[in-house]
Amino acid sequence: MSAPLPATQSIALLIDADNAPAAKLDFIMAELAAYGVVNIRRAYGNWKKSELTGWEAVLLDYSIQPVQQYDLVKQKNAADMALVVDAMDILYTKSVSVFCIVSSDCDFTPLTVRLRAEGRTVIGFGGQKTPPPFVNSCSRFLYLDENKEATEKRKRQATDPQRLKGDAKLMQTLRGAVEASENENEDGWARLADVGSHIGNQGGAFDHRNYGFKKLSDLFASIDLFELRSEKQGNLTAVWVRNRKRPKPPAAPPSAVV
Repeated sequence: MSAPLPATQSIALLIDADNAPAAKLDFIMAELAAYGVVNIRRAYGNWKKSELTGWEAVLLDYSIQPVQQYDLVKQKNAADMALVVDAMDILYTKSVSVFCIVSSDCDFTPLTVRLRAEGRTVIGFGGQKTPPPFVNSCSRFLYLDENKEATEKRKRQATDPQRLKGDAKLMQTLRGAVEASENENEDGWARLADVGSHIGNQGGAFDHRNYGFKKLSDLFASIDLFELRSEKQGNLTAVWVRNRKRPKPPAAPPSAVV
């Protein structure tokens, strides 16, 4: 996980209410608190529809502005376009560093790509059905799953060591981050905080919680291809990680005897 941004960062929270669960707003707000202050809070939808009645209470609880958009044409959602227009307006007229897009709709991919191209951080939240293009276009993406039983089943499957080692993309990400964060002693050890930052900078759906682990160190510890060590540094404990199969550097030649 990447290091949290300074608490002074301003965040714009933009919710596609038609494609997001109201029951997960507590989790979303708690997650965003680590990044800064959510100054802009808007939820888009046709609030005349009975399907959105579940949002009414949480909108009031979190002071989220409901933005009304009628369905101008059957099976076409004008709310999506309104969200995109507002996001671009915020980008150029407000001092916002972080955008949060809550949706499972792949149509927002061009928006997230543009926001990141302008140097903004984009945090995405959506369901397991969210298409990979939208997931990968975000700086970070966290899954929302209203079905607790399905979530627990997915976590049990995800935390299986053999499944983890068989995930080529995951292993490439972990190995690459460790290698890129190695210390200068050429012994292969990398500070876990640096590894997490390197992974976070790549963006996309990687988050140790998406694999069923509370901490990044737990994910590394579950895979026997890596080894961990910790050391006390004052009141803090630094954690280091190393690839067990990393080739050892050649031994230095013996000094010539004069």
